[in-house]
Amino acid sequence: MSVPTPIIVITGASSGIGKALAEALLKQGVSLIATARDPASLSSLVALGAHALPLDVTDKSACETLLQQVSDDFGHIDMLINNAGYGQMGPMLAVDEKQLRHQFDVNLFAPLRLCQLAAKQMKRQGYGCLVNIGSVSGITVTPFAGVYCASKAALHAVDEALQMELAPFNIKVVTVQPGAIASNFANAAESALPDINSEYADYSAGIAKRTAMSQQNATPAKQFADHVVRELLRPGGPPLLIRYGHGARLLPLLAYLVPRRLRHKLLKRAFGLG
Repeated sequence: MSVPTPIIVITGASSGIGKALAEALLKQGVSLIATARDPASLSSLVALGAHALPLDVTDKSACETLLQQVSDDFGHIDMLINNAGYGQMGPMLAVDEKQLRHQFDVNLFAPLRLCQLAAKQMKRQGYGCLVNIGSVSGITVTPFAGVYCASKAALHAVDEALQMELAPFNIKVVTVQPGAIASNFANAAESALPDINSEYADYSAGIAKRTAMSQQNATPAKQFADHVVRELLRPGGPPLLIRYGHGARLLPLLAYLVPRRLRHKLLKRAFGLG
């Protein structure tokens, strides 16, 4: 008896981690619906067999339309991977309310909304898997990335609640916490830097250092994606938590074991706040 081909939806698939995950999934023979704000940016994935659809994850109506279209066209949804996201860098006091809200719109409210919508379909079909791409930054907070760290910490909390609440419906929820992964994350983060007023002028080097930190000794995106996809598609089902990439295991461990005062002292020194 043949095993049905999994139907998987992934957001933010045009570049970086999302594109690498999409390529790894396609190699496993899944039916992949890849989304991005500009579907033309998904042409290389389409050439590999993906279905490309436009999606602005902050648009509620667009999210509803997407999942309804997938349900209509394919009959069911086996897995949703919420990958779309970015990092708002800069001092907490320099990030304005618009930037703050947009960070949470993309990194928290959008994946939660898509989980809510997909879970309705998965409850009807009696199974499914929701995957949210978090970050070790949601566990190990650093200066000049507080808004980003907060958005990922909140996403981790949402995942834990969903893991318990959706268990009776045979819906698995997986949190992926990458370490440093080679991608365009630093460039996207840098473009979102707030205007730095005079009180932070002396810390510009530290802000720039934090913005580029995710690309230092970074794990290749393909290596990361291959590992994550193996875990997601393993026969016994995926684990609740997947950590992979440079620092993905060490940094959370240090966050728990190193006293906060000492941790802050080391981080302040590293980012020019000593």
